[in-house]
Amino acid sequence: MNINATLFVQIAVFLALWWFTAKFVWPPIVKALDERSKKIADGLAAADKAKSELAAAEKRVEAEIKQARASAAEVRASGEKQAAHLVEEARAEAARIVTEARKAAEGEAALAAQRAKDQLREQVALLAVSGAERILRREIDTSAHAQLLAGLKAELR
Repeated sequence: MNINATLFVQIAVFLALWWFTAKFVWPPIVKALDERSKKIADGLAAADKAKSELAAAEKRVEAEIKQARASAAEVRASGEKQAAHLVEEARAEAARIVTEARKAAEGEAALAAQRAKDQLREQVALLAVSGAERILRREIDTSAHAQLLAGLKAELR
């Protein structure tokens, strides 16, 4: 009978220990496990949120980079266009200066040619007068000769 009484005492002690554990020990452990489980779930949710925010930030960065590249290309194109415009203006200015210089040189050349022609006419007139004077020394009508030479001079022009 001792085995039966021991068995009942052991069952009673086990039930008392089970009741004590279920009443006082198990609820704080369950509470701690639930809190830890909640912290882990919150951490995972925060990690998922951070991943989605990172993906969104990467998309924004990529869009900003595309916009910056487009802006840089636009600035470069504008600079190239402005440079081409400046080169064209410089060419036009150079062409204008060359044209003006050419006109001035042509004018000077024409003036110099006119002066040379006038000098040659004067020299031809002097030679003609000298030759006529030598040939016509026998005649002394100088006014008639002067009129003839003036007419000759006018014809040479």
